[in-house]
Amino acid sequence: GILKKIRLYLIKKLLPHLDDRRNYHQEFASSTSFHGVHNIVQTQSKARKVLWLFIVMGCFATVIWQICSRFIYYFTWPTTTTVVVQYVENVQFPAVTFCNLNRFQAHAVSNLKIIFLIWNIVSGVLHKISMEDKYSQELDDFLLGNQNFSIKEFIRKNGFYLNSSTLLECNFFGKPCYPQDFEHVFTEYGNCFTFNHHDLTARRVSLSGRGLHLLFDAQQEQFTDEPSLGYTDAGITFDIHSPKELPRFDGLGLLTPVGMHAQVAIRQLKSIIQEYPWGECKPDKKLQYHRIYSTNGWYIQDWCGCLPFILPGNGRECDLLKYYNCVYPAVYDIEMKGLCTLGTHNSTCPAPCEETDYPTTVTYSSFGGENAIKYYSTKLKKTPEYIRQNLVSIDIKYHDLSYKITQQQKALTISELLADVGGQLGLFCGASMITIIELLEYIFTNFCWMCIFLLLKAPEMPQWNNPSQNQPTHKEKKKGIQEC
Repeated sequence: GILKKIRLYLIKKLLPHLDDRRNYHQEFASSTSFHGVHNIVQTQSKARKVLWLFIVMGCFATVIWQICSRFIYYFTWPTTTTVVVQYVENVQFPAVTFCNLNRFQAHAVSNLKIIFLIWNIVSGVLHKISMEDKYSQELDDFLLGNQNFSIKEFIRKNGFYLNSSTLLECNFFGKPCYPQDFEHVFTEYGNCFTFNHHDLTARRVSLSGRGLHLLFDAQQEQFTDEPSLGYTDAGITFDIHSPKELPRFDGLGLLTPVGMHAQVAIRQLKSIIQEYPWGECKPDKKLQYHRIYSTNGWYIQDWCGCLPFILPGNGRECDLLKYYNCVYPAVYDIEMKGLCTLGTHNSTCPAPCEETDYPTTVTYSSFGGENAIKYYSTKLKKTPEYIRQNLVSIDIKYHDLSYKITQQQKALTISELLADVGGQLGLFCGASMITIIELLEYIFTNFCWMCIFLLLKAPEMPQWNNPSQNQPTHKEKKKGIQEC
């Protein structure tokens, strides 16, 4: 009974008559804003019907092809790069980190070769350094006899230092600067010092051709290299970087040898990279310390339970035995397994979303003519030969008061994609968003009618009654037959 009531309701209320359905289709074809369809329905000529049918189908196929191609292009995540040069009245001066290529003082130790070997192990957390096996036993003996030896404190006390005897002249934009204007940092060159550190007041320049002037005394008599371990240079190396970042040497620093004057012209370049999948930036991924070294430090701290002092962070410092037995082998495993990778979005250190670089142009000349050599020789009470073998002059200046912005932008945004799709629909079919809604309504109405039609064609529900009550037994059948 329930099924019959449902059928009657569907027939009377929801399912229109055949003539009404035909009129609905006719009315839709005549009044839809999808251009060309009414010409197929209303025209009396069969030739015109066929012609308009081909036109409408051709335009419809073309618009589908165009829309598909635009979506395929969008999902290739295309980008464009724009370069803009901004001229300003003043520009922030970068941070500059200076290091002496001579790492240790010769008078500080009795066995300098051991100290250089230990420093190779310590600085190996930045990049793997090969070490000859012939030094292994000598190192083992030293480490066992000096378990409380702190290479960090040794470097701080006996490495390169910055004071009035090593920094002879310092001038920034016409004003004197002093050793206390530099911040101490540890790098693979030992003690280094950063001018314009991010913890200090930012300095700006308002005139190109003027900036930072420095005169160093390398003091080769007090410092020494170890040629057998590859330390053969004498002079000052420096890195120009953003005040918000740590210096990055690793073969990328600039070098000024003793007896030379370096003129460094810099420009500021800001790079803005799009997030993945358009670019390789991942804005949701925040690195703990520094984009170059933090991943290396994370693995080392996780495996060895300590953090090398040469890396940024506040973890427990590794002692020498940890360096030798855990940290140094861990760096080899990290490189062999490729755990610390750079650049791409799926790497442990992806490309930063915003980055400031300082492209440089460096020119060199011999430091001091004859009169200058005599002047500094008298002022410092040193021989002319000492002046030529120890003094290093460095000038760092902006080329002009401008900075260049290289910005990576989406070649096709969502709004542009929708506008492009709408333009294709309007050009070939005269369609709009209203037309799409009309078509969806038409399709939904016909779908509902089809579902109702299928329900009406469904077979009746069987009645699951007791066979003893509704079906005759064998005896009753036999009796009925006899009565007949």
